[in-house]
Amino acid sequence: MNPAIFKAYDIRGVYPKDIDEENIGDIMKAIYSLFVEDLPNKNINVVFGRDMRLSAPALFEKAKQALVEAGAMVFDIGLTSTPTMYYAVFKTRADAGIQLTASHNPKEYSGAKFLRRQGNRALKVSKNTGMEEVKKRAIEKDFITAATPGKVIAKPDILKEEVSDALAAVSPPNKRRLKIVADPANGMGALFLKEIARQYPVDLVGMNFELDGSFPAHQPDPLQFDLLKDLQQKVMAEKADLGIAPDGDGDRVFFVDEKGQIIPATMITSLISKEILAKKSGAKIVVDIRYTINAKNVIEKYGGLMSVCPVGHALITKQLNDENAIFAGESSGHFYFQETGGAESSIRAIFYVLKAIQEENKPISKIIGRFQTSIESGEFNFILPDATDPKQLLETVAKDYKGQISWLDGLAIDFPDWRLNIRTSNTEPLLRLNIEGQTKELVNGKLEQLRSKIIGLGGKPKG
Repeated sequence: MNPAIFKAYDIRGVYPKDIDEENIGDIMKAIYSLFVEDLPNKNINVVFGRDMRLSAPALFEKAKQALVEAGAMVFDIGLTSTPTMYYAVFKTRADAGIQLTASHNPKEYSGAKFLRRQGNRALKVSKNTGMEEVKKRAIEKDFITAATPGKVIAKPDILKEEVSDALAAVSPPNKRRLKIVADPANGMGALFLKEIARQYPVDLVGMNFELDGSFPAHQPDPLQFDLLKDLQQKVMAEKADLGIAPDGDGDRVFFVDEKGQIIPATMITSLISKEILAKKSGAKIVVDIRYTINAKNVIEKYGGLMSVCPVGHALITKQLNDENAIFAGESSGHFYFQETGGAESSIRAIFYVLKAIQEENKPISKIIGRFQTSIESGEFNFILPDATDPKQLLETVAKDYKGQISWLDGLAIDFPDWRLNIRTSNTEPLLRLNIEGQTKELVNGKLEQLRSKIIGLGGKPKG
């Protein structure tokens, strides 16, 4: 067992080098053992789904077999997005959930995301909430099993219920039939996009909708904006109202406006915050530390409270629940809702965007334009030599930039007209730089200044 597959927020490795039909059973029994510790002396109900990767069918069957042997009552939801798995845990009142997925990673990867249900709240398993124990148990083959084996129970139609519930909760009007172009990159988002079109009257123009784990069109990572060029062009060619791009497992989603421009995720956070606060003034909303200015201005304008969180989906879900926040938006395209246990729901995010277009009867670019009060640089990455201490580098930067400093996640410094965030990645050996400010000229100037400084301290630009 390669210990490196146990990441900060999930399990992820190359198939069959790191994860294969032989060790997937040990991984599942280790996860199940963590679940059993919370609920001893019973057969745990576990929702289990998978993505469309080429390795997924064989791994899924071996994993189910291992869970049944350990004592799990497996609610098999089959091919599904990760948010649908989260939804199913709460809809069925299951004890836990596992999704066999490697998210947006290239085709050769496999992995798993998993959570426990604590009442109406999701507890995603991460480095600080059980991942180290899962790793130890899997490597040492130290498993807890129930007194009797479990069984598999099929749970069809979960997606239909998920879309129906989200539609009822957001309640977008139907003033005119909107045209949407969507590119799920042959990933799991295709399923919920088609179901949305079945339940809500839109004209859906699909690109790369066939589920295909070889990703023949492109990698399913909408945060790599160069991969969205075909979608941007198609939106303009179709004269569509909106473009939608989920990632491989459907827990992130990006939008393209009617002009073919990519909408920053923080603008969607601002839009959803406005919609939610219109009904629940005074509610708390969580944003990640990379970009805060745009969301802060909207949240405060509409009577909400903003809370800042470190980057990472498990951390944001936890903070949303701990602080009883109602919504969270992350600049990487994750959108979290209290109604879904604090987990992501791309479907709800899509319905909120459609609602805004319908209610205001304006192009999405004009709706979004009202929320923008700062310019965001986009993320710049640097490879650090082994000899470079990231903390020392950040402390050097902090000495040269006198502002309001936060060490919540890396280094963030706020100034009256701009701010910066430099942090180490939780998933790659990289240093990440983000800047936002009142004008493009200001942002570009500070960006060049800080890039030069990081390079001078040993960083090597990536890409």
